[in-house]
Amino acid sequence: MLDRPAPIAPRHVAIIMDGNRRWAEGRGLPTPLGHRAGADAVRRTVEAAIRHGVPWLTLFAFSSENWARPKEEVTELTTLLRHYLKAEVAELARQGVRLRVIGDRARFGADTLALIEAAEARCAQGTALNLTVALSYGARDEILHAARAAIRDGLAPEALDEAAFAARLFTAGQPDPDLIIRTSGERRLSNFLLWQAAYAEMHFPPVLWPDFGPEHFAEALADYAARERRFGARVG
Repeated sequence: MLDRPAPIAPRHVAIIMDGNRRWAEGRGLPTPLGHRAGADAVRRTVEAAIRHGVPWLTLFAFSSENWARPKEEVTELTTLLRHYLKAEVAELARQGVRLRVIGDRARFGADTLALIEAAEARCAQGTALNLTVALSYGARDEILHAARAAIRDGLAPEALDEAAFAARLFTAGQPDPDLIIRTSGERRLSNFLLWQAAYAEMHFPPVLWPDFGPEHFAEALADYAARERRFGARVG
């Protein structure tokens, strides 16, 4: 029953995929196996979003802070990213997924950049789901990027409104998230979509990301549907 579409589906769901390392540690496994299990959860979540008619899905896959992790783990993450881009892009295209990657791409090597660009091009015509993957992403960096862009564009201070600023963010052209999910029970945004999350509803399931499945996605949608969104307006 939980896997049926919620009565009111959010237009945009964003997910902080947290818990890969703890999942592996809890099973006495090396960290890379946790990240690989997390990649399987990505596949399940993309399929669930399509099934529930959610048109926009954003996944926080690799933060700007993740570069400070042990070198071996960073290497494993980037290797897994390249594998995912090679192995999954055909299936994403078949499912009608339009892929977009946001973040500081310059920090990746030329081979990874080429795979990202090829995957985006392969999935450019998708209409079933707009999938945004945040890689080497940090919201503070994004906000600074937008501010610098406004300065470079010679925008007068009085002309800089919310719309003009949002148009210079990495997420330009996509709606703000209605629902943000963070797995593992942690209750913070961790430098993710700080501007865009101004009126997002939050959902914090205790499940670690590799164990996140269709039933958890459906529970989050049901939780969202039961809420009254006020966007700062006082009622009563």
